[in-house]
Amino acid sequence: MSELGRQLKEARLQKGMSLDDVQEVTKIRKKYLEAIESGDYKVLPGSFYVRAFIKTYAEAVGMSPDELLEEHGNVPAPPEDTAMETVIQKRSRRPETERNAKWLPTVLMWTFPILIIVVIYIYASSLNKSDPDQIDQTNLTNEQQDPTTAKTSPPASGGGVVAPTSSAGTEATTEPTAEPTPLPTPTPSPQSITVTPDGKAGKTTKFKVSAPAGSEVKVEISATGVSWLEVYKGENSKGEKLSFGNTAAGDRMSFVLGSEGMYIKSGYSPATEITVNGQVITDEKTSSRLLLNLDEGTGSETTQNEGTTDTTDQTNETGQ
Repeated sequence: MSELGRQLKEARLQKGMSLDDVQEVTKIRKKYLEAIESGDYKVLPGSFYVRAFIKTYAEAVGMSPDELLEEHGNVPAPPEDTAMETVIQKRSRRPETERNAKWLPTVLMWTFPILIIVVIYIYASSLNKSDPDQIDQTNLTNEQQDPTTAKTSPPASGGGVVAPTSSAGTEATTEPTAEPTPLPTPTPSPQSITVTPDGKAGKTTKFKVSAPAGSEVKVEISATGVSWLEVYKGENSKGEKLSFGNTAAGDRMSFVLGSEGMYIKSGYSPATEITVNGQVITDEKTSSRLLLNLDEGTGSETTQNEGTTDTTDQTNETGQ
């Protein structure tokens, strides 16, 4: 290491700067700074760069470049001062760029309000320059549609008189007298129909349905899943077949309960809901057999039917 390089390095360390810091300040490559500290001037790009780089390095670490070069006269002198001018020019460009960067936010800040004002002005001007013919046409259309400006029609030919018009533009007419609407015949409410358990016959659970005379009793079956379902008119499976087969979720069936009764058999009761005029009936079994009978007030006939049902059901179950 040369004496000149040692002095520059000591001055750099005293200021707490690294070679990277000096490179950032002087814009001289780090390998050239290391060559100056070690005294290996051959690494530098040319002899005329040596004194220029040393002066720049000395200024960056706070030393006097003239005194340093005068003390060490063995440093090769450049043929002219073009190197120093080049370094100075490179260093002076950055402040100029920084000054331009400081002005940029100010310019942008004023540019946006001016653009907004221009856009508002153009929009207002376009509204003021609307087509007058279009405005007149719009007013004419509104006048034609306004019922309050409707003129009275001229008298009809032959001396007839035109009917006067009301403020709403419609002819005044005499409303005919409305005929009284007949009141609907009251229908029995679901509460007037009662369903009560009426004993059992084998595996069949019987229900007595009481309803006003002449009223219609609806039996509805709603399926929520797969179940084998049989519905017969009568007191057992030998009556008229109303439904026979598997159900699917969403199936709905509706029947009218007659004086002959209705026999319902469900293979999977949780998947079938049976209601009589909205009242759910069930025997609380997985597989249900239900018999519905209308209570007509004839006890002897009801009893005889029940006995027939018992015999038939027991016979069917024995055969099964």
